[in-house]
Amino acid sequence: MAEELKSFPLSEITLHSSKSDCWLTIHGKVYDVTNFLEDHPGGEDVLLESAAKGDATNDFEDVGHSSAATSMLSSYLIGTLDTSSSKNGGVVQQSSKGVKKGDGNVATKTATLERQGSSSSSMRKFIVPLISLVVAFVAWYYYSHSPKKACCSHH
Repeated sequence: MAEELKSFPLSEITLHSSKSDCWLTIHGKVYDVTNFLEDHPGGEDVLLESAAKGDATNDFEDVGHSSAATSMLSSYLIGTLDTSSSKNGGVVQQSSKGVKKGDGNVATKTATLERQGSSSSSMRKFIVPLISLVVAFVAWYYYSHSPKKACCSHH
């Protein structure tokens, strides 16, 4: 029989988003990744930003982590997401039994619905470079088409 895991509400998980105390929720499971921050190949800021959101499932899936990275998660597992409160933004209600038994079907449905519900991470990866490009173009256009003042005219 699987070890009983503590259930945490999303409001508690988001309180753990600092370098000294960092928790993430991925596929309805809660991980304490504080000791992994410095070793994360993508940098600690990525994990801290995801921790502040509370649910890092979309961020984790968008990156396309290797199977080795996915298997590392189990060593940081501390509990499950308590989905009994209504503040979880439409996350599928998972029974704690389903999570503890490792019912991949529940986790798959949750991940699918979360991806459909929020694509802000994907949009941000597109919008920020686009805005930067527009600003750079406007600056170039302004400086290249402004009237040139002759510094040393000899008339």
